[in-house]
Amino acid sequence: MVEIKNSQESKKGHNRHSSTYSESGVDIDKANQLIEEVKPVINKTKRLGADINIGGFGGIFDIKALNYEDPLIVSSTDGVGTKLLLAIENNELRNIGIDLVAMCVNDLIVQGAEPLFFLDYFATGLLSKDIAKIVISSIAKGCLEANCALIGGETAEMPGFYEDNHFDLAGFCVGAVERKKLLPQKISINDDIVGIKSSGIHSNGYSLVRKLIKESEISLLSKSSFSNLTYLEEFLKPTRLYVKPILNILKKNNGIKALANITGGGITENLPRIFHSKNIIAEIDTNKWEKNGIFNWLQVQGNISDSEMLKTFNCGIGMALIVDPKETKNILNLLESSGEEGMLIGRILESNDENQLVAYK
Repeated sequence: MVEIKNSQESKKGHNRHSSTYSESGVDIDKANQLIEEVKPVINKTKRLGADINIGGFGGIFDIKALNYEDPLIVSSTDGVGTKLLLAIENNELRNIGIDLVAMCVNDLIVQGAEPLFFLDYFATGLLSKDIAKIVISSIAKGCLEANCALIGGETAEMPGFYEDNHFDLAGFCVGAVERKKLLPQKISINDDIVGIKSSGIHSNGYSLVRKLIKESEISLLSKSSFSNLTYLEEFLKPTRLYVKPILNILKKNNGIKALANITGGGITENLPRIFHSKNIIAEIDTNKWEKNGIFNWLQVQGNISDSEMLKTFNCGIGMALIVDPKETKNILNLLESSGEEGMLIGRILESNDENQLVAYK
């Protein structure tokens, strides 16, 4: 038992105003209302194995319901980077949650893993239910497209930590793959490299993008010089989700040996991440695909060299597949039937130079 003595100090304290958490800037009631209001859109992401019960202490997923024989669990976490800042500054948040999901699930699929469930982290200085609902709805939209259940998350209100109207996002995703189907597998000399077209810049390189936007003094709401979209629409195109087309190929064809998600570091840095041997090199023919107009604009505006472009941006290729040459045609046909634009962009060659893992021609 704690005894409070009737001292002068305690009397002074007793007469002071009784403080509340909401007066400090944290409104728990508003956060609880938000949870109730977003439940319908979150429930749409429910899939086999997920019994969505938003508001509990943890999300639950029953992997046994999927009838895996010998599953390996694969996890990934990521954010949207400074693309989020561009979206906030221009009050265009409708697709930013898709970016968050894509950055995580596209990393899972390169291991051959099927994304199962997703959790998000939304942190802000002062919670705006309107903004949070837009963002969480777009996260749910991305999860729905990836057949990935949104089973939980965290909405953190932290006064003084963020500027007014600013917030940050992070995502965490878990998937599963049968042990015998885990990628990458052994890559061989003369294997083909197939590229899948990106939707645009995706979510990497935006510190440089924002710098070039500022230097160019363009009006983001004006029509771009290379498409029928505004500059803002071009810069904020959501990251392409490759889950369904890749899973479709993996179920119907055994020709994929490895996959590389072309994110930060471009083709130059990401392809070597899947090499098991140092005696191979990826020869890439950049003439095999047409560069998106946005990349030409960035290169000209920043006077950026070809080599710098290829190790900073995806330059039009969002996913690279290392495939058995005997299956290349079939895989390209499967991509086309899935609505994806795939193309043969290179091959694996023998190399004696451990310092050069990607060559361009």
